[in-house]
Amino acid sequence: MISRIDLRGRDLDRRALTAVLPRPELDVAGAAEQVAPLLADVRHRGAAALRELGERFDGVRPEHLRVPAERIAQALESLDPLVRAALEESIRRARLVHAAQVPAELSTDLGAGAQVRQRWLPVRRVGLYVPGGLAVYPSSVVMNVVPAQEAGVRSLVVTSPPQAEHGGSPHPTILAACALLGVDEVYAVGGAQAIAMLAYGAQGETEADGETLCEPVDVVTGPGNQYVTAAKRLVRGVVGIDSEAGPTEIAVLADGTADPAHVAADLVSQAEHGPTSASVLVTSSLELAEAVEALLPTVVAGTRHSERVATALAGPQSAVVLVDDVDQGLAVVNAYGAEHLEVQTADARAVADRVTSAGAIFVGPFAPVSLGDYMAGSNHVLPTGGCAHFSSGLGVHSFLRPVQIIDYDDVALAEVADRVVALAEDEDLPAHGEAVRVRFPG
Repeated sequence: MISRIDLRGRDLDRRALTAVLPRPELDVAGAAEQVAPLLADVRHRGAAALRELGERFDGVRPEHLRVPAERIAQALESLDPLVRAALEESIRRARLVHAAQVPAELSTDLGAGAQVRQRWLPVRRVGLYVPGGLAVYPSSVVMNVVPAQEAGVRSLVVTSPPQAEHGGSPHPTILAACALLGVDEVYAVGGAQAIAMLAYGAQGETEADGETLCEPVDVVTGPGNQYVTAAKRLVRGVVGIDSEAGPTEIAVLADGTADPAHVAADLVSQAEHGPTSASVLVTSSLELAEAVEALLPTVVAGTRHSERVATALAGPQSAVVLVDDVDQGLAVVNAYGAEHLEVQTADARAVADRVTSAGAIFVGPFAPVSLGDYMAGSNHVLPTGGCAHFSSGLGVHSFLRPVQIIDYDDVALAEVADRVVALAEDEDLPAHGEAVRVRFPG
């Protein structure tokens, strides 16, 4: 069901740990070679290419690439009241958390008449990708849209794969979530072609049709499969991206105080996303490991998507990792850099404070990853594949740019003029110095 890696008694540095820890077998570079022609096709032929690619990859040729406003409104009207209430509460909590992330303007006075300010400016337009595939993700609409809105982004577009069973539109619950958030520009476009549309924009049905279907954006965010990830890699530089998100991951750092039923359920919950999902238990307790391993077959058999869960747990990306103690366990999870890290140990809060690499950290037995997926108020768009070592989850900062404003008067410039000239001469850039001298004739 799930493999075991025994690191007890082994003193491994971070590089060695990274080499032995489980990872999915992905080939984003290979996927990039496959999607590059698709990106070029969308860039050249616009809507015509998008319709053909929708038929090829999603099994449906959308009648409307941009979802009509009445269909979005109808989706909200038809939404299950319990689901609507859950989405509204998820939005409320996410707004509270993300509004608190907005940074304040900074001002530094370096002397009389010498001031440097830093303002945070939102990007102009953002494209938010919401995956389809094996599940429906209205929660991803919330997680992408709310931080962009709280950052002050004025133009938001959501795109999600067309669904044959829904007349070529995205899933109605995704449309309903867009309606709740006030997003009316929604496209029935998925996969790498959606990323191309967002990055390059797209014209109308034919090359001769000059009508614009979708204006290009400045930033593209949102998770997807390896082809979406490859497309984001290829357009990076044309637009900003949040990260190269891969298959979802959970790591659970646990000792003998953890409840094996909780741990088994949490591992299965992430494996439910798909057959390449990663579920990793890092524990200092052989008894806990054995109890979880014994429970997993029963838990898997009892879940609706048992086949994909079993495939994920048996894959090379999932394992039970045995360690000597919590200290070694911390070294392991810090080397792994999980998208989601649960800490289920004695004194879990203090242990969590020692974590240096994780997309999000869930503390104690009553903060499962599922809470963060929907209702914690935190964001569930998080770095995967070890990218937590150098990047962070989606937030208000993902849509803001710090801009420095330099405000000096004549007295303040005169005070440092000689030093500016000295550095300019030393770098053999005399015109730089002259640009200062010319302001003080004589």
